[in-house]
Amino acid sequence: MDFLNFLEFKVTDVIDILLVAALLYYIYKLVKGTVAINIFIGIVIVWALWKLTELLQMKMISSMVGGFMNIGLIALIIVFQQEIRKFLLMIGSTNFASKRNFIRHFKFLKQEAMPTDTDVDAIIGACEKMGSTKTGAIIVIEKTNSLDFVRSSGDTMNIEITQPILESIFFKNSPLHDGAAIIQDNYITATRVILPVSNDRNIPLRFGLRHRAAVGITEKTDAVCLVVSEETGSISYIKNGEFVPYKGLEELVNFIKKDLE
Repeated sequence: MDFLNFLEFKVTDVIDILLVAALLYYIYKLVKGTVAINIFIGIVIVWALWKLTELLQMKMISSMVGGFMNIGLIALIIVFQQEIRKFLLMIGSTNFASKRNFIRHFKFLKQEAMPTDTDVDAIIGACEKMGSTKTGAIIVIEKTNSLDFVRSSGDTMNIEITQPILESIFFKNSPLHDGAAIIQDNYITATRVILPVSNDRNIPLRFGLRHRAAVGITEKTDAVCLVVSEETGSISYIKNGEFVPYKGLEELVNFIKKDLE
């Protein structure tokens, strides 16, 4: 039967499948936890239906679904504007020279997740202490996308993370407190960093420039942010341009560790 010819695999077919699987994994990783995930799943289902109807030579429905896929391409670019930007940034700015970062891209092939080197407990401890004194702070934790394009706007550092160091950076009388601190692995690599501010009108008015800056950088990259409010002392966790709700600091620590895997 002709339609069973696809069972005759070649080496190039295996490579083709692996590349498609990797592409879909990256896209899923970008939209996971956002409202775009439902759209992504819907697209995958429609695409699978299209290919199935082509395989079964159902020409009428195949042409209808194929037309929908072709015409909808422009609409998809608009809907996934932020995700496409982040995907291109992920490809262009990932440091493949780092063995740990390279292996991290294939962690879905392992049964156990790789542990993060970042001292998350020290970061949350500092945020908790700063929150109790209502000391404003914004901490950006770099993942796979390089933050060099914003790091250059601040003061370059290379300090290992400790709770006292983070508290001293954002101390109100410190010359380094104005702006964001960037963390890469277990080091503070920059302070007084100027971040792009989000123009999203859905951000509640009670949030100020720190929160808008955190939303802005997490919209453009895969970094995650912690913001300590100067008005209320509350700690906000932001990723993918959205505020992540949590029930307690222990849960927040677990969220961050999982996101940094």
